[in-house]
Amino acid sequence: MNSTGLRPSVECKGVWKVFGSRAREALSAIEAENLNKAETLRRFHCVVGVADASFSVGAGEIFCIMGLSGSGKSTLVRHINRLIEPTAGEIWVEGEDVNRLNDQDLRALRSKRIGMVFQNMALLPHRNVRDNVALSLELRGLPRKQRYEVAEEKLALVSLAGWSDRFPHELSGGMKQRVGLARAMAADPDILLMDEPFSALDPVIRRQLQDQFLELASVLNKTTIFITHDLDEAIKLGDNIAIMKDGRIVQTGTPEDIVTNPREAYVADFVAGISRLKLVTARKIMAPVEGIELPAKGPRAHLDATLNDLIDLACGSDEPISIMDGDNVAGFISKHVLLRGIQGHK
Repeated sequence: MNSTGLRPSVECKGVWKVFGSRAREALSAIEAENLNKAETLRRFHCVVGVADASFSVGAGEIFCIMGLSGSGKSTLVRHINRLIEPTAGEIWVEGEDVNRLNDQDLRALRSKRIGMVFQNMALLPHRNVRDNVALSLELRGLPRKQRYEVAEEKLALVSLAGWSDRFPHELSGGMKQRVGLARAMAADPDILLMDEPFSALDPVIRRQLQDQFLELASVLNKTTIFITHDLDEAIKLGDNIAIMKDGRIVQTGTPEDIVTNPREAYVADFVAGISRLKLVTARKIMAPVEGIELPAKGPRAHLDATLNDLIDLACGSDEPISIMDGDNVAGFISKHVLLRGIQGHK
């Protein structure tokens, strides 16, 4: 089980990727002498792309890997379908050791079990939208009628019904991204790898596609590993987030954990400007009820009520808010507690 309590769908255990002709020698020195990236480059002319990365993704979970350019996030995700061979470590997909797959099984993994969506969709310009979406099914040898039915179904899911006969040059950037998503879903993979698919889009279009992706995720229940350099996007989409720096995962947790309990100054700098109002819940800030007599008819809220919800309740009453876990009072939030919760850690 992973941190969500879900069956692991993807697991990476101690994954290293060192680029260069002396990669093995460099890795031995890194482990023995605790070399950093700069020392490794100077001594061995090798670049550390991923350093001892471990994480587990539950079935149906959206797991965001977030980091700045050069942090190793895209390199790491390409190990999952072995587009990049690890220098060391294990990658498991649905209980199967990816490193041990032969060429035939690896092709099946990439074509049937894992779909990938890139920032640049690389749609084939001479094929219309329908044929682009149906490409993987054509390569499998499915009859035209069957693959076109699937393509039309997936296009409807991404709100592109009626665009099947158009060509890529006739589409906007956001529409091309949706075609790419439909193409990935047409193969009906269990797992989606999404490498900054919305990062090149205008902010409004980006938010629309994020919302649409969340709607699709709730319906399709695909395990998704989503790469982004935008913490706001990671918080909006992710059930859990891993933050990378210099090839290492420096913190993993829920969006609420990341924002309220940054474990490094690097993470704290990222979350400093993030609004807590729709993220932090009552269970995180409530005070214990021992020795407190709460009014029987005072306002009540669930453990998962957000700061935004609690502010609305506090504005309508001067009484403390009882925080309920079913029929039981789990804690309370006074206006003082609420203000401190909004303020966060000093």
